Amino acid sequence: MVTFVDGPVRVSVPATSANLGPGFDSLGLALSMRDEIEAEVLGAGLEVRVSGSGSDEVPLDETHLVVRSMHAAFDLLGRRPPGLRLTCRNAIPHGRGLGSSSAAIVGGVVLARALVAGGALLVDDATLFRMAARIEGHPDNVAPAFHGGFVIAGRDEGTDFYAVSSPVDPRIETVVFVPPTPVATEVARGLLPAAVPHADAAADAGRTALLVAALAGQPEHLWLATRDYLHQDYRRPAMPESLALVDALRADGVPATVSGAGPTVLAFTDASAAGALADRCPAGWVAHHLTVDRDGARST
Repeated sequence: MVTFVDGPVRVSVPATSANLGPGFDSLGLALSMRDEIEAEVLGAGLEVRVSGSGSDEVPLDETHLVVRSMHAAFDLLGRRPPGLRLTCRNAIPHGRGLGSSSAAIVGGVVLARALVAGGALLVDDATLFRMAARIEGHPDNVAPAFHGGFVIAGRDEGTDFYAVSSPVDPRIETVVFVPPTPVATEVARGLLPAAVPHADAAADAGRTALLVAALAGQPEHLWLATRDYLHQDYRRPAMPESLALVDALRADGVPATVSGAGPTVLAFTDASAAGALADRCPAGWVAHHLTVDRDGARST
């Protein structure tokens, strides 16, 4: 018989940046910006409270992405609670390519498991990660949100999702430049062609492999390794200011990319150069100096 814990449970989940240039739909990095979610089982009903990013846009009922993800996990665990109080404190910008939806999904499934007495014995991490990836539809943000750090993820044909963590040199940090207006992931994906030239695919594969090595301990190769051939230029019509910033930074030797589906721009740096890099933030945008988050989702 599934039983629930007394009192509230809290989970925090990091922002994430997918692709990192050439690693389209396969590479993701967790960053030191976190959404905080709290839930408590009630005798009946549903209460949803949201503050911070997206608070005036997201639904406050069972269609809320955290609630939907929690229900999916409760069904896997064997029982939904009679009622639920959910509080979300959102720091991750919505619609900016920093993994806000993946944070909601990962937060929801981890929160649901934590609310079930002995939940970790009923559903292990691998199963919970695969559930989160299925809800999202792709694992490149979900994997680092769940595991932390730098993760190589994908889906083998005919099988389920996989995620493999890879090391990140402790010198590597980031600055993210967040524009004032969002771009829907569906719009950004809709601009991609059905096929790309073989030469572009081969070049992109080489840069992706180099990026794994550069992040692991050879950051001097990050500029070369972050060159993309598969998606960024195709998406330029949806985010011309973002690609103009990427072009300007790269022209000065900065390893800059579009974060996920955009329109945020991520640039790799170290602690000594982060301040000067953040000063290049365009007017009306917001710059954040973020380190690599190595913990992933945490529950308390």
